[in-house]
Amino acid sequence: MHRIAVAWLTWEMTRSALWVGLVAFADLAPAAVISPFAGAIADRVDRLRLATISQAVIGLEAATVAILVATGNMRIEYLLVLELLAGTAASFAQPARQTLMSGIVGPADLPAAVACNSLVFNIARFIGPALAGPVIAAFGVAPAIACNALAYGSAVITMPMLRVDPRHRHGHPATASLMGEIREGFSYIAGHKGLGPLLAYAAIMGVLLRCVQEMLPPLVERHFHRGAESLAMLTACFGVGALVAGLWLAARGRVEGATRLAILAGLWQAAATMGFIATGWFPFGLLCAAAIGAAASLHGISVQQLAQLSAAPEMRGRVLALWGQITRACPALGALILGAAGEAFGLRMPILVMCTLALLVFAWGLRREAGIRAELEGPQQDADNR
Repeated sequence: MHRIAVAWLTWEMTRSALWVGLVAFADLAPAAVISPFAGAIADRVDRLRLATISQAVIGLEAATVAILVATGNMRIEYLLVLELLAGTAASFAQPARQTLMSGIVGPADLPAAVACNSLVFNIARFIGPALAGPVIAAFGVAPAIACNALAYGSAVITMPMLRVDPRHRHGHPATASLMGEIREGFSYIAGHKGLGPLLAYAAIMGVLLRCVQEMLPPLVERHFHRGAESLAMLTACFGVGALVAGLWLAARGRVEGATRLAILAGLWQAAATMGFIATGWFPFGLLCAAAIGAAASLHGISVQQLAQLSAAPEMRGRVLALWGQITRACPALGALILGAAGEAFGLRMPILVMCTLALLVFAWGLRREAGIRAELEGPQQDADNR
């Protein structure tokens, strides 16, 4: 609800695709700088406490935005700074929360748990926009954003109730300086013959394809010539597609074949995005949005399953922090590029160019698939997990 409301608020205040891209960039971009530090810190400290504190900051940010909007004191500069603060806090929350998962369930259940975690997220992506559209249309953006503050407040209250294996709740004692551990994490990932190319593939696809979902308000108004309720319908379709894919992966409950799914999902997402931007017929746009959501979910869950299971325990926080960096910073960079290009050329042509580039990246990933699969799904990896 918050993401939809903030994007719509930005569009109402500025009528600028560039500003919509900048605000999305402000929320997502801190991951580019903060995530390496957040991952190293998550590998050192009480991860449950770190997750609780960072989520409290996000809740306070949402409450501040809602109050400023409700009182008529919001300015685009304030919104930019506040979303930057929330993005910074989220960069700490992501690795802290993700590393707790292996302390809540055993190794045999971890693939299904990762899928269920993403499933819950995608249920929220379906319900949130479905509620946000009518709320924004009837009452404005402030109540929609206030709901986010209440949700994070409940998270802060309930997080301490989690029962987490102490071995996974607390990071390891510091073995080097913080910068040294960050360098160690990057060296580990870059030298890993499976994780390195898989995360590189995910990063490039994030820049080229994921950014489209951050630019929905101008697309809804300029491309489909519709309003806030249609924005909610469109975003809900992204969530429905992701929900169906997440349910299937959760029921699948195994990691075998995840590499192929992660690579092929890039092709499916590029094709669905081309269909989405090529049409001006809204019902077909809804269908394409559901396909984009499904492909993005298949890709994201598969990559996360592989990262969770193949990363060395002492490196897991840093690996998942890099994954968080990819999922937040790469779409932010893409949204900034797309917003700037949209001001000059409109949104259709830049999106089609990005999709064409994504097809080339898919061809590269397909050539590397066998090697990645051997590293992340091979017999030795299974033995290591046991």
